[in-house]
Amino acid sequence: MSDPVAEKEAGPPAPTESPEESTTDAVPAEKKKREYKEFTHEQEAVTHANVDMSQIELRAEDLYDKEKVDLETIVIDDVFTLLQCNDQGLTDAEAKRRFEIFGPNKLEQEEQNAFLQFLSFMWNPLSWVMEGAALVAIVLSNGEGMPPDWEDFLGIVLLLFCNSAIGFYEERGAGNAVKALMDSLAPKARCRRDGKWMEIESAELVPGDMVAFKIGDVVPGDCRLTEAISVSIDQAALTGESLPQSKKLGDQCFSGSTCKQGEAEGVVISTGGNTFFGRAASLVGQDDDSTGHLQKILAQIGAFCLVSIGFFVLAEILVLYPAYHYTYRRGLNDILVLLIGGIPIAMPTVLSVTLAVGAQQLAKHKAIVTRITAIEELAGVTILCSDKTGTLTTNKLTIDKGLVKCYSSFTPQDVILLSAYASRVENQDAIDGCVVGSLDDPKKAREGITLLDFKPFNPVDKRTEITYREESSGKLKRVTKGMTGSVIELCTRNKTEELENRLEADVEDFARRGLRALAVAYEELDHDDHEGEGNGFELIGLLTIFDPPRDDTKQTIDDAMALGVKVKMVTGDQLAIAKETGRRLGLGDHMYHAKVLKEGPAPGSKYQNLDEVILDADGFAGVFPEHKYEIVKRLQGLGHLCAMTGDGANDAPALSRANVGIAVEGATDAARGAADIVLTEPGLSTIVHAIRGSRIIFQRMRNYSIYACAVTIRIVVCFAILAFAYNFDFPPFMVLIIALLNDGTIMTLSVDRVLPSSTPDSWDLAEIFSFAVAYGLYLTASTVILVVVIIETTFFQDKFGVNLSTPRGQPVDHNDFQLHSIIYLQVAIISQALIFVTRSHSFFFMERPSYALLFAFALAQVVSSIIAAYADWGFTDLHSISAGWIGIVWVWNIVWFIPLDWIKFAMKATVIKKLRARHTAAQLAEASSTGGVPLTRTQSRAASLHESLYSNRVSFIRRAARKVGLGGKIHVKPDELRRFSSIQAAQTGQTLARNPSRTAA
Repeated sequence: MSDPVAEKEAGPPAPTESPEESTTDAVPAEKKKREYKEFTHEQEAVTHANVDMSQIELRAEDLYDKEKVDLETIVIDDVFTLLQCNDQGLTDAEAKRRFEIFGPNKLEQEEQNAFLQFLSFMWNPLSWVMEGAALVAIVLSNGEGMPPDWEDFLGIVLLLFCNSAIGFYEERGAGNAVKALMDSLAPKARCRRDGKWMEIESAELVPGDMVAFKIGDVVPGDCRLTEAISVSIDQAALTGESLPQSKKLGDQCFSGSTCKQGEAEGVVISTGGNTFFGRAASLVGQDDDSTGHLQKILAQIGAFCLVSIGFFVLAEILVLYPAYHYTYRRGLNDILVLLIGGIPIAMPTVLSVTLAVGAQQLAKHKAIVTRITAIEELAGVTILCSDKTGTLTTNKLTIDKGLVKCYSSFTPQDVILLSAYASRVENQDAIDGCVVGSLDDPKKAREGITLLDFKPFNPVDKRTEITYREESSGKLKRVTKGMTGSVIELCTRNKTEELENRLEADVEDFARRGLRALAVAYEELDHDDHEGEGNGFELIGLLTIFDPPRDDTKQTIDDAMALGVKVKMVTGDQLAIAKETGRRLGLGDHMYHAKVLKEGPAPGSKYQNLDEVILDADGFAGVFPEHKYEIVKRLQGLGHLCAMTGDGANDAPALSRANVGIAVEGATDAARGAADIVLTEPGLSTIVHAIRGSRIIFQRMRNYSIYACAVTIRIVVCFAILAFAYNFDFPPFMVLIIALLNDGTIMTLSVDRVLPSSTPDSWDLAEIFSFAVAYGLYLTASTVILVVVIIETTFFQDKFGVNLSTPRGQPVDHNDFQLHSIIYLQVAIISQALIFVTRSHSFFFMERPSYALLFAFALAQVVSSIIAAYADWGFTDLHSISAGWIGIVWVWNIVWFIPLDWIKFAMKATVIKKLRARHTAAQLAEASSTGGVPLTRTQSRAASLHESLYSNRVSFIRRAARKVGLGGKIHVKPDELRRFSSIQAAQTGQTLARNPSRTAA
């Protein structure tokens, strides 16, 4: 054992050596001083700006000329000069003047006119056609001694207003991203004005203000520190770094970050939209050209319907007027039938109701939907980009008990307990908190000992130290924990070459894996003076600190992959940490630093371009807001629908850009404001429920889309053929009644029973249109043949004793009012029955629909039958029919309905099979042309020419920050934060130079 009063030297004494030997050994010992490659950040020396600071005329090119100003290392004195201020703060008058120049320290919000917002829902091609039909009914229908068509006009306007009301309500109820970002700024700030410290509203801060903050405070604006006492700042919500960052004199602190330790004073260099936080907010809302995915689908479905209607409207104009010499008003009524019956005007409304009901169902799984169209996009998500800190992990530092290294007779449990002794139990920093928290009971950190002296962590010694009396033995003991290099220098009892080699290997191994090492040493005191020297420290162990994955994260990722969703980690933390987390979660460690996004793939790599790197990588580390934003944008450019999870303000831009932004439980207000789905339950398991739920909702929407397109074909083709063949003039008002009853029934699809798919859903519009054409033509045949039988024969009259308004024995009037009622009933019944075929994959009777759908269908058929039986509406050329005709129509429709399932099977075996084979071949061809990396694209990637007309009315986030005016991206890397702060200071200085102080001498 060493002498009790031996000095704490770097190595053990060698009393038996001769002076010569001592000298020989001393030289190599001096050279051999080890530098442990711990997991830390590099530091740079400060410099001065090589310009005439009295003039303060820095141009933009000067800011990047390191011969003049090294922006990475500019000293704090130059910052004061640039900002025309000093450490006594500003005067009230100067602060007010600067407030006029720079504006409030908050993010501005663009207010929308509610009335114009309501009218905007009537501004899309489907609505235009219906609005045109309404104008035709009220304006162009005058003539031939007949009044305007008020009935049709009022019915169309009612439909339009119902659509707008639902959409308006949904958008106005959505959250506001900029408001959430504003709320996350510090509401109050301690500021020095006229030489006195005072508390003011954070919004009143201006560049040049002196501010102070302490432990627990939120930093009110981007500032450079002029005083710093043991300052540690948690900026995880801004940069994604899991560990609090120590700050010293001259360092920058970001607006919105939190002080975890110490106290500081600083000079504000930027406020509001100019801050790091504000620039991240300005990315939220960029790219208004990004039309919502559902709007693209609506655009293409709308185009299909418009082309179909337009073709037959033009045909009627070219045939009915010249060939059959139709009068103006008669031909116009036939055209109105095609316009009103063919346009699926209720499609946006039906889909909105389906999505809204789906959002309520997802809320039961603790997922709050703030943008309902995101549900449809979540069903098709192929890639989930997940932030690490606080999302995949707990954002709580933890000791990995399985990786404790022991270097003496102490067990891992002993090492952890002793390190907890050397930790604060009150006012803890992050390290002390995780060490004490690793105990089964935190009370054990002071149990059985009497504290005599405690030295907290400081930047010079880089360790903590406790001297205590062990109550069981009465002995004085001392424990220290801290940076490996600092602690090993104190260990005189067991430090040998072998131990140092082993320690160095362990530290480097941990560093490669992104784990921070914490060395623990122990000594005893052979006297009662707690301030005296001990018998020499002995290195007893090495702890590893890491941010552990959430308990359910691995299972959630496995479940997501089973659903066909690839998960990529996108984190602001360092590469080694990201790889270690990826290995623990089964994500893989094929990850890159964010600099690859700027530099592209390395020469000679297997990747031909950056897109292939992004597609193949398991994740990216060291990313900043614009990097996450760029990754999501590029994946979307490759045709993928992307979901992004996050919890911090730094995730807000990517959450906004992603097809589906998901804020996890405990996320900041900024992240929740930018997200489309907010989870209220810890962990990511809710996402799996949300994906399954969204795929159920998607199936409901797909079923309706096939139905709506089929009805369009069925109406326009059927009534055009009847007009050409028999000059049959169906009443426009009755088409409106059919549309209202159909849409009322179809609303219940929002709660229909369907099964989710096991792979990401996508809108294969070729399949939808193919099914629609097949069903539509078949139903057209059912109506046309019925009309032919009634007009050309007396089959029904002879067999069932029924009659029409036309006397028996005379040729049937092609526009017999009772014939109108018969056709109305036949079209209404079989059109609604089609939904049972489109909603099922097998025979319609093998997949039971919801009771709501069955009830709505039955009610609509009763209403239709009552109208046919009792309606004598002269204004719409309708006359009631007998029960015999109603029975005939019902039997006729049942006979024609049964083969619909066989048409579905025939389409799947022929046309649909060929379409899918062609699509697969196109994917394989694309994969071979891109070097073998399969670029899986969603099937709806091609947008229609007029998709922008279906602007996403609920994408409020993309309009949120338009007034900020400072939307430039933040081109900084993790080691360039000081450079960024200097640019901010210089920009503020330029503004002040252009607006010199009125009180300046």
